[in-house]
Amino acid sequence: QVQLVESGGGLVQTGGSLRLSCAASQAVFISNIMGWYHQAPGKERELVATMTRRGTTNYSDSVKGRFTLSRDNAKNTVYMQMINLKPEDTGVYYCNLIGTAARPWGQGTQVTVSS
Repeated sequence: QVQLVESGGGLVQTGGSLRLSCAASQAVFISNIMGWYHQAPGKERELVATMTRRGTTNYSDSVKGRFTLSRDNAKNTVYMQMINLKPEDTGVYYCNLIGTAARPWGQGTQVTVSS
């Protein structure tokens, strides 16, 4: 069973930066599309960024220009670099494969942006 583990969250001030990591127990990112999701307090989880198996990325309008995905195939890890963070970016961030390969949700990593 593939496991995905998110890490890298923390408390930052508005305008700050963080780099989140999504580490997989197997080399799944080279054969599946993956996504990063954001769940703000009291709201539903929403998809904010995706990366295809070939490395093509796509971003929601809310994070475009501020969040960037990258991948280290040797480490089976996808990173999400987050800059110019805003209070509305606060929440739990999850990663997962998309589609039929999706795994049970992990614990995510908490990001808190103070104003």
